[in-house]
Amino acid sequence: MGADEFEELVAEALEEIPDELMSLVDNCLLIVEDFNDEDLTLLGLYEGIPLTEREANFTGMLPDRIFVYRIPTLEMCRDADEVAEEVLTTVVHEIAHFFGINDERLHELGWA
Repeated sequence: MGADEFEELVAEALEEIPDELMSLVDNCLLIVEDFNDEDLTLLGLYEGIPLTEREANFTGMLPDRIFVYRIPTLEMCRDADEVAEEVLTTVVHEIAHFFGINDERLHELGWA
């Protein structure tokens, strides 16, 4: 699967997030890259300060970043349907980190 088709799956996954939640995602970039240089198996990564840890004067900060990694996702999936499902899981998982939800809770909710 090429980069353009993968990015389309990421865009479709974002459309699955309820508007009520997406309206709260502010100053956050979503970036698709082929892989993470430090961990070639990583599917996604959230870098930033979760909403639950922000001070009241949280302004002027660089944007948080959510990364979705194409190559490891493609390597772990058997077909395009599985890729789409994994992309949705990864996008939801990383956006949940933006809201301060930790990995343990995401596992409990089935988004890990």
